[in-house]
Amino acid sequence: MTDFQSVHGAAPAGVWAAPGRVNLIGEHTDYNDGFVLPIALPHSTRAAVRLRTDGLLRLWSEQGDGRVTELDVAGLAPGAVDGWAKYPAAVVWALREAGHQVGGADFWFDSDVPTGAGLSSSASLECVVATAYRDLYELDLGAADLALIAQRAENAFVGVPCGVMDQMASMCCAEGGALFLDTRDLAQRQVPLDLAGRGLRLLVIDTRVKHDLADGAYAALRAGCERAAALLGLPALRDLDLAGLPAALDRLPAELQPLVRHVVTEDARVEQAIALLDAGDLTGLGPVLTAGHASLRDDYGVSCPETDLAVAAAVEAGALGARMTGGGFGGSVIALVDADRLDGIAAAVTGAFKAAGYAGPRTFTATPAAGARRLG
Repeated sequence: MTDFQSVHGAAPAGVWAAPGRVNLIGEHTDYNDGFVLPIALPHSTRAAVRLRTDGLLRLWSEQGDGRVTELDVAGLAPGAVDGWAKYPAAVVWALREAGHQVGGADFWFDSDVPTGAGLSSSASLECVVATAYRDLYELDLGAADLALIAQRAENAFVGVPCGVMDQMASMCCAEGGALFLDTRDLAQRQVPLDLAGRGLRLLVIDTRVKHDLADGAYAALRAGCERAAALLGLPALRDLDLAGLPAALDRLPAELQPLVRHVVTEDARVEQAIALLDAGDLTGLGPVLTAGHASLRDDYGVSCPETDLAVAAAVEAGALGARMTGGGFGGSVIALVDADRLDGIAAAVTGAFKAAGYAGPRTFTATPAAGARRLG
């Protein structure tokens, strides 16, 4: 490991961390003003930081190419930065665009959030930068404010039209709980999620299939949802409930019907999951997860052969339920499992991948962790 001082020539002012996330249920609902239920992962992006007075942003990562990326803060603009450095640069740009008088800084990053796995590695990078800048520049911004800054960074600078869930999860999740978030008004509630206390585990299966949400597929899905809402005369698909779904589908062109069906039923699944957790019925969450995957696969069309296989193999081996998590087009699957069946289910999925000729997946368990914070 290369330390901050060897890269930047002096000691940092502090160290911050921001986690990746797993979304239990509520996929592709955030940009439709809907409901989501993520947890923060123990995996995080960590940043040692020191302010600069010369307007330079100097970025170095343990996962990078061993070189420092040096940028002029005053010259930051969408399209001007390539590679991983565009994410921290985007946050500094977004802060300045919002009127905050922030300048340069030296950053040293290290992350154990898997990239391209649908676990919000980009949001964790954005949020650790936002949190460090908030503290070091003494900005009067709360966690939700920083999440919105980070979302704008990804939308307007990076070019991914994501909703706010990933950034809100990285900023606002709490240890031991899931974040029930209304993405319309950002109302939130921490819902206790004591999996271990109920003899359960949440198995994460990283298929190692890399996705790129900036390739246009994500944007096309969002545009389809917005078009459907406009045709229905609604502010967003969040405003259509299950009871009104059949009649609404009859008013839409065929290509938009599956998108609308997924969003409306997925919002209902989030509410169902919350009711189960509030009632202490954690095992009841399993079938909700599996139903969510079927909707993502059949209606939204964002699964892939590897994620479908991981879900099928996990459920066949005894998982209580499973689904892909994240934007799709690859990434990860989560499976709710009894603790004493964890190893067998992980082995069954690995075996199924080998039999199909796929590269072996990475598996680990996720426990609800804390959101972005200063470490020292």
